[in-house]
Amino acid sequence: MLNSHFDLAAAARAEMLQDGFQPDFAPGTEQQIAALRARPLAASGVDMRDLDWSSIDNDTSRDLDQIEVAERVPGGIRVRVGIADVDSAVDKGSPIDQHAAQQTTTVYTAAKIFPMLPEALSTDLTSLNVAQDRAAIVIEFVVSADGQIGSSDIYRAVVRNQAQLTYNKVGPWLEGTAPSGLTPQLKLQDEAAQALHQERHRLGALEFDRVEAEPVVSDGHVTDIRAAHKNRATDLIEDFMVAANEVMARTLQNAGASAIRRVVKTPERWPRMVELAGRYGEKLPDEPDSGALNAFLQKQKAADPVHYPDLSLAMIKLMGPGEYVLSRPGDENQGHFGLAAHDYTHSTAPNRRFADLVTQRLIKAVLVKQPAPYTDGELAQIAAHCTQQENAARKVERAMGKRVAALAFQSRVGQSFQAVVTGVTPKGVFVRVMNPPVEGRLMRGESGVDVGDQVRVTLLHTDPARGFIDFGR
Repeated sequence: MLNSHFDLAAAARAEMLQDGFQPDFAPGTEQQIAALRARPLAASGVDMRDLDWSSIDNDTSRDLDQIEVAERVPGGIRVRVGIADVDSAVDKGSPIDQHAAQQTTTVYTAAKIFPMLPEALSTDLTSLNVAQDRAAIVIEFVVSADGQIGSSDIYRAVVRNQAQLTYNKVGPWLEGTAPSGLTPQLKLQDEAAQALHQERHRLGALEFDRVEAEPVVSDGHVTDIRAAHKNRATDLIEDFMVAANEVMARTLQNAGASAIRRVVKTPERWPRMVELAGRYGEKLPDEPDSGALNAFLQKQKAADPVHYPDLSLAMIKLMGPGEYVLSRPGDENQGHFGLAAHDYTHSTAPNRRFADLVTQRLIKAVLVKQPAPYTDGELAQIAAHCTQQENAARKVERAMGKRVAALAFQSRVGQSFQAVVTGVTPKGVFVRVMNPPVEGRLMRGESGVDVGDQVRVTLLHTDPARGFIDFGR
């Protein structure tokens, strides 16, 4: 066990407070929860409890926002994505809603999860738990054999999750690397997801090979750190969620409703991306083109899968983060560059993202033809605040990730690693070791490098208390 005296949970809480979060819920929260427990299920809409719904999420997930079910129909496969109807339990302007509006997101750290909603809701009353009747918003769409989204609909329903599955179990089944545990239902979902996936990438959606650090923590203490990879199950859920969010965005737009969109603007550092491609003997267009970029990335992945994560990470960093914006009827949509999506919002995780809860309220008003619950000015303020808090959450998670990595790397000082430059800022040059995926600052030999450069580094020092990991060349 490494540095057993360092309190990760206390460090995480201090980091939250420093970056403008309030980890504690306001007075009145417990009374609101008690009233919710006494309130009967908001059983509005279609009774869909008998369908073969299932969820697929991380091994430890308890806040289940969505469930899925598919059926073959003339013209393709009908996919239904059930989204937890959080709004039915969280009244607009209530103490819990005010807290969610300030936090805007659940923050995940290795030591502690800081939920946007009280766990009595997010992991119980508004979580789509197995064998529990729950209110939901269902986003339905038909996927054709070539991956096109045909007819679609959104409506309220009562649902019941029949099986809580995990990425780590379903992924190997889908990939054929484990004894098959697939049901016909999962096979059908995978068929629809694969069609969506292929069509998305034909249109130019980017496919990055993301490798994330996954700490091994026992009783608040770090014992190891390892790489966590995407698999076919994570792709399945991602493809369904992208499609569901596109349907939601188009439905709101067609109804003439203002909404919050999720956008990723054209990369400002496209010239650097062109330069990186040139190092591999490839030429990207002078103007940003997601299709051309994805074709280059997939070619490199096939040619050199070992080093592809380095290139993939560099391109992710150069892409820049997404943001939330107000979209009014008649506005030109900015789109999502990375997904090659013209219409896109966030609506599939209302237990852990406030923007999704707001979108849920907007669509429910549309469904019953009532006035929008927010003005355009309020939506613009919410979008800006959600972006600000998301950036702050990323800062907290990154800082805690560094502390965890510093703990795990204490015994590896003096070892050498292959790394990729991930940031060149006035504060310094930052690199990421790929195996295991850990980021630190380049303290020696940093002159003349830029994002995307591959370098050989040596671990010089770690400081868990400050989250410092120092490398040299």
